[in-house]
Amino acid sequence: MQATVDWINGWVWSPALIYLCLIVGLYFSIRTRFMQVRHIGEMVRAMFRGKSSAAGVSSFQALTIALSGRVGTGNIAGVATAIGFGGPGAIFWMWMVAFLGAATAYIESALGQIYKTEHHGLYRGGPAYYIEKGLGWRVYAIVFAVATVFACGVLLPGVQTNSIAASMENAFGVAPAVTGTIIVILLGLIIFGGVRRIAQVTQVVVPFMALGYVLAAAVVVALNVRQGARGRRADPVLGLRSRRGLRRDDRSRHPVGRQARRVFQ
Repeated sequence: MQATVDWINGWVWSPALIYLCLIVGLYFSIRTRFMQVRHIGEMVRAMFRGKSSAAGVSSFQALTIALSGRVGTGNIAGVATAIGFGGPGAIFWMWMVAFLGAATAYIESALGQIYKTEHHGLYRGGPAYYIEKGLGWRVYAIVFAVATVFACGVLLPGVQTNSIAASMENAFGVAPAVTGTIIVILLGLIIFGGVRRIAQVTQVVVPFMALGYVLAAAVVVALNVRQGARGRRADPVLGLRSRRGLRRDDRSRHPVGRQARRVFQ
């Protein structure tokens, strides 16, 4: 089983996928004239402009929902592992993927808005919708939706919960079964309330979570600044081993439909 998982992992996270993510991010950055830099001010203004309604969530709630899926234990354990295996060069490549990937994320969000539909008074959208409606690939859209449900509903929560349970057991001696049960109960109370309840929870929790993450990182750096200065010579920034550092931030990307041309202007 382990050999099979390692084989799949090596195939999925091949250099070709990493280069593809970088090239696609660079392409969209050029086509949008580096909107991730030009529209920083507009991004901040739009964050608090839109209000929630019966059919959707506010701009700030949409932001916190997105951040809740991106800021988690992986930012701690994943980044530490990437630096441990890839050296300091991993940090550079994570910065590059984050910067170029911002343009790709913008295109994905824009396509989600273009091809979203209203269902029982609520808006629904995302990659599966614009793959079907923009590209006309219904079969691939169904496969993508099923894979996403399995990955986000089974695999990712399992990894996150395992990291939390292991940390609680090592730090406070709490049994993993107890931690897992509490997480399942809390997660169920939030998810079964629908998108609006998720938005209401994330808009309160995520700002504190992000602030706590930054403060904890600052404390760790401050406590270890002398050790870092006396440490061994860092690997070259563009070293071959830094490829592993990309694994924390890579996202699979999808082509754009014809109607998405307006987002490039």
